[in-house]
Amino acid sequence: MGEVLALVEARLRTALGEPDARAAVTFLGTDRIEVLRFVDADLVRYATLGMSAQPMADPTSALADPVKGPRAELVLTVRGGLADTDKVLRPLAVLAATPQVEGVVVAPGASLDVGDPLWPGAPFSSVLVAESGGLVEDLELDAPMDPVRFLPLLPMTSNEAAWKRVHGAQALEERWLARGTDLRDPLRRSVELD
Repeated sequence: MGEVLALVEARLRTALGEPDARAAVTFLGTDRIEVLRFVDADLVRYATLGMSAQPMADPTSALADPVKGPRAELVLTVRGGLADTDKVLRPLAVLAATPQVEGVVVAPGASLDVGDPLWPGAPFSSVLVAESGGLVEDLELDAPMDPVRFLPLLPMTSNEAAWKRVHGAQALEERWLARGTDLRDPLRRSVELD
């Protein structure tokens, strides 16, 4: 477990630079989850560290495989200085603990909801999980372990989350793209939905 997390942290440092802050959260019955903060000019990136220590298990499986199975960490990018986004540390740790707590597999296209604003005044309580491989490349591990995928999180307003449930993740992403939505704006309004 420790070896995997050391490799994950090294990959994050290679892709994003040195973290300027880190916080750790432990929930009852789960492994410790850390959230690292990376500042790049006007962008602030938050990355989880600890979610990939164990593979995510299919909730329908009778037994969780301790070696095989998807592994992931979460990455959130926002524009700095516009909101108190550092308060997202605990909600991010909650999302990263979801596979251990609820026995779900977090994958692209999924919606994750914390039930409260991601940070004070945020118009978002949920996120859309996007495809990995962009900002931080997947980390290959020794066989038979699956690679660690670094999944970007895209904050969604409650209206966008409801629209996504009906029309799907791809339709919402296309709507954002067509409208030129700045998904890094921590105070943005909901995209026009008809």
